[in-house]
Amino acid sequence: MSVVHQLSSGWLLDHLAFINNIDYQLCQHEPTSGNTVHISSPRCGSSNATSTSSIELSAKSMTSEPATKPGINERKRNEALLQKYTFRTELFHVTKPYVTMADCMEFQQGNKIEAQQDGSIKLEKQKHIKGKDSISAVRKKGKRVIPFNQGELDAMEYHTKIRGLILDGTTQLVQEGLKSGFLYSVSEKLDNGNKAITMGLDNCGLAELCDMAKQLSLVNENELDTVQLIEADISVPEQDVFSRITQNSSNFTKMIILMGEKYLLPPKSSFLLSDLSCMQPLLNYGKKYDVIVIDPPWPNKSVKRSKRYNYLSSWQIKQIPVPELAAPNCLVVTWVTNRQKHLQFVKDELYPYWSVETLTEWHWVKITRCGEFVFPLDSPHKKPYEGLVLGRIQGKTVLPLRNPEMKVLPIPDHKLIVSVPCTLHSHKPPLTEVLKDYIMPDAECLELFARNLQPGWTSWGNEVLKFQHIDYFITPEIRN
Repeated sequence: MSVVHQLSSGWLLDHLAFINNIDYQLCQHEPTSGNTVHISSPRCGSSNATSTSSIELSAKSMTSEPATKPGINERKRNEALLQKYTFRTELFHVTKPYVTMADCMEFQQGNKIEAQQDGSIKLEKQKHIKGKDSISAVRKKGKRVIPFNQGELDAMEYHTKIRGLILDGTTQLVQEGLKSGFLYSVSEKLDNGNKAITMGLDNCGLAELCDMAKQLSLVNENELDTVQLIEADISVPEQDVFSRITQNSSNFTKMIILMGEKYLLPPKSSFLLSDLSCMQPLLNYGKKYDVIVIDPPWPNKSVKRSKRYNYLSSWQIKQIPVPELAAPNCLVVTWVTNRQKHLQFVKDELYPYWSVETLTEWHWVKITRCGEFVFPLDSPHKKPYEGLVLGRIQGKTVLPLRNPEMKVLPIPDHKLIVSVPCTLHSHKPPLTEVLKDYIMPDAECLELFARNLQPGWTSWGNEVLKFQHIDYFITPEIRN
């Protein structure tokens, strides 16, 4: 379970536990015994195989040999074939805030900010120089008036409105986390700060592979299966993952090799690696989804400067075929940044364009392992929370409701999802367990612009396998 505590204000999540509860186990080697006929083992073979049937079938296959049961050493060798993978713990090692209140105070002391009645601020920047006698001399104060733009004024108004909800709800959940031992107090810190993690995986090139796919020869869709099933750990051609859904339909984890890189596929997961121009295989898949989670690549100045990823314009985001993918009464959840422009676009333009009725907003609050906000709550630069806009598909449809006799709870207002964030950029917390009370038990779920896979979900994006790369995992034990 990723939910550590649930209160009326929301949930305290353990993102790392959610990943590791997927139970990534792979078959690493063939049995070495010449007297044993290989039967697919759990986590590496047929979904119909179990650990019990595997042993029984192995014994039956030896009936023509002397009537002896497999020895203890042989059984241990077979069991040791199951290699367990866990996500790197250090990627959730956030023990102190990224920016502290002291940092904000230092900024404010060096820059005297005075609000004006006309919506502008007077900035008096203090400058220092060193004289020949090494004594600091104060220069004349430079004064300039900087007006707030409308977006900044809207952001301040919005923050004022939800500040109390964020503070009170997070405080309650953090207190529960401290009591249970999931979080620990500042005095119990094991080190002096966050560990710097350098994975060196930014050049996996999944987005570049999508661009490359456009240069490949066109495939006749009539001659291509809609889905390619992964039945064993294999190397897959690039064309296959671009042009059709890749599906691990078994109950066990699989590994694929793409462009020489290894990726782990959770059980019961499906994905399409493509960009917005190549979504037809997802439409051809034929599924209608009861839940669609969207994490659009929103444009902002930081992204434009760093060129971390390609962003989409508002017009391009509206072209995502959500109405064609959605089942009746589909729950649509869209991640938004703290820019009010994006929030208003989703509520006033995007959702009406898709025939989605806005229901409410939730908030993801990022904390350290000690329960502190990763940014000061009132930081003028970045806030320690992000938003989610929840809505439902409206309008007439020829498709019937899935399980119409079953009722789900109404979506509550302004719930908090509190968690220690992953240090990997844009690795969002899982929503599977927090949404379960508001969707059908057999709901079909889709994530758009995904960077990782989940059991029971279909995932799409041009970096959809990014966080499934085997280097994000370690092998702490061999099961035996």
